[in-house]
Parts: sequence; C-alpha cells; structure tokens
Amino acid sequence: MFVSVYSEVFMKPEVDLLPIQRQRRILLQAASREVVRVDELAQLLGVHEVTIRRDLDDLARRGLIERVRGGARLAARGQEELSYSVRAAAVPEAKAAIARKALELVGEGETLGLDASTTALALARLLRGRRVQVVTTGLDAASALAEEQVPFTLIGGTFHAPARSFVGSLANASLERLHLSKVFFSAKGYTPQAGFTDAYPPEVECKEHLIRAGKVVVALLDHTKFGVEALLTIVREDQVDIVVTDREPPREALVAFRQTGTQVLVAQ
Repeated sequence: MFVSVYSEVFMKPEVDLLPIQRQRRILLQAASREVVRVDELAQLLGVHEVTIRRDLDDLARRGLIERVRGGARLAARGQEELSYSVRAAAVPEAKAAIARKALELVGEGETLGLDASTTALALARLLRGRRVQVVTTGLDAASALAEEQVPFTLIGGTFHAPARSFVGSLANASLERLHLSKVFFSAKGYTPQAGFTDAYPPEVECKEHLIRAGKVVVALLDHTKFGVEALLTIVREDQVDIVVTDREPPREALVAFRQTGTQVLVAQ
C-alpha cells in the first residue's frame, strides 16, 4: 500500500507554524497524492478545518492548487513552484517502476537523451553497466550518471533552478546538432486536447529540441499526469513513439494513442 513520503513529517501535529509554513506543507502533501482532504490536513497539522480551508482558498487564489469537493489537488503552477527535491519525492514508487520498464527499451551501444525530469533521473540511476552514451539537460541526471560511471554529455546553457536544468539558446543550439537513438522525457501533464504539456516556456523549448534529436521518442508519465494540462504543449501524440506509465491510462488517452500508433507500456 502506498504511504505518503511525507507521512513521517506529520506524525506529530504542528500547531505553531506560520501560515506560509503551513501552506508549504500542504503543497508537499498535494505533491505526493492525487487529492488532499481538509479533514486529513487538519489532523496532520493540528489546526481547525476552518484554518485549512482558509489556507486552501489562499493557495487556490495564487493558482497553486485547484479546489475539489472536500479538499484540493495540485495545479500545474503549483508543480512549477515546488522545489526539485520535493517533486523528486512525489509518487516515488511509480517513478521507479516506470524507470525499470523504460530500462527494457535501452539497447547496447545506443545514444540516449534524458531531459531534466525526476523520472528520467530515476532511469539514469539504473544505467550502470550499460554500454551507452547519454546526453542530458539535467544537472542531477548528470551527477547520477557520473556516480554510476556512465559516459555522458551535459548540455550547457542557462541554469533553471526549479527544474535543475539547463535551457536557453545555447542549450537549444547544442541539441539541434545531435542525433540520438532514443529520447526519454516527461511532462507536467497530458490530455488528448493539448498533448504533452509543461509550464515553463524555456523548458518546453528545450524539450522540443531534445525530442527532435531522437529517432525514437519515449514519454515517461506517471498516472497523476493524465488529465492535467499545463500552459504550453511540448509535443503531440504523433511525435511520441512510446508512453511508459505505471497504470493503464484513461480511455480517452488510449484512444488518442491508438489513433497515432503510439505504443503504451504499463509497468507492473
């Protein structure tokens, strides 16, 4: 059974938190669950439900969460403003399962492209002993590859701290010259209407260049991303060869993938 990675943090109610601290903890909980409930948050934080509702209303006004009946869920902007380490900790079992499934797609002697997503980072940590060459735009992926003794090239550019990635004209120019066997990327969300989407324009542009460099394009998408639509489209289904996920996608997504011949692999 999945247990929130933050559960230990909330074992004891914290009644002396400032509103900004309390709201930060609410965002952390929302990053690790599909929906957070008012009554559960009140118990975890040791405050009245009225206080939690006030916090949720404030976060919703700022565009960080979306209110649902009895609670809230993280909005696309909330995903963008959460730190990289927090996003890395969200749904870790799903990301690990997706990474293991994606590893089955890696062939000997291939050149791989990894974006700066936390799911691609999970894949990078599994590449020890593989005869591959990796190109990445992610600082933490590069660090993991170095630790696992995997040959890699880190694409330079302007450092984007929330994603711990390199973006901008220098990064894009470098990516334009590459020819990669496979590219593995993730996104903030996917809907059949908007395709694979993300929130930060330079990050989206960088992902577009990385995807264009790949002969085979693989999207790494955990179940929380389906039905989520961020600000900008990265790529449409017809430019993605394979989607690796941890649960069967919603029916409308399966229909869209079937229409474009996009293969869906579900990690067990």
